[in-house]
Amino acid sequence: MVIHHERQPPEPWRVYASRPKSKWLKPFYGVNWFLTWTAHFLSKWVLLEYLGTFSIIIGVVFYSAELGDRIKQKHYQAWQVINTARGKGGSGGRIEALQELNADGVPLVGIDLSDAFLQAVRLNHADLTCSNFGSADLRDGSFVGAKLAYATFNTANLRGTMLHIANLQHTSFADADLSGADLSGADLSGSRLDRADLRNANLAGVRWWAISSLKLANIFGAKSLPPGFAQWGLQHGAVSLESDEEWNALQASAASATESPGHTP
Repeated sequence: MVIHHERQPPEPWRVYASRPKSKWLKPFYGVNWFLTWTAHFLSKWVLLEYLGTFSIIIGVVFYSAELGDRIKQKHYQAWQVINTARGKGGSGGRIEALQELNADGVPLVGIDLSDAFLQAVRLNHADLTCSNFGSADLRDGSFVGAKLAYATFNTANLRGTMLHIANLQHTSFADADLSGADLSGADLSGSRLDRADLRNANLAGVRWWAISSLKLANIFGAKSLPPGFAQWGLQHGAVSLESDEEWNALQASAASATESPGHTP
């Protein structure tokens, strides 16, 4: 609602003209006095106040109408950044682009982020089903509650990464570095953890009983292991070795045995 306030008229010219102490200032005072009276007369036109209000409303309407197009343009530019950098090392602006899309609720299903440098990326609750993070640097990243079923993290660096309550069903972590990662509450059903480094990882409450494979996965120092997990893991090919040298030698030996003539898988 527009409230019109009556303004007091300016002083008469004879009063106003007596103010300047120098004669050369009077012309300037005259111009100012004329403009003051003009503004006073225009202020009586209530229509002008309404027009000002209407112009604001019209501006808001047009801004709202174009909001969808601006969001689409923003998403298009973010996807351009991601797709242009596909298969390349470095960030290339992908961290900001991914976080922006995820913040707007855009699914990131099947995205290829192999070899990307995404250290400290924040993609909590993102839908990254079937995505490829092979050999990516994801140290100290956060994927809390993310959908990562059927994703690939082979040889990826996930040190200190947050994967709390993430959906990791049928996800591949072969040769991935998960040391110090938080996997608490994650669903590892059907996942592959062959040769994964799980030292000092938090495994509290993980769904582990349907893990597909964890041959030579290193669980030394893993925290809050669920009851029965360590014994089951060691029986199915996992190891518990503190020394990198000893673990690497064991992996090399296993690889050599696999490649030897006459070997039957």
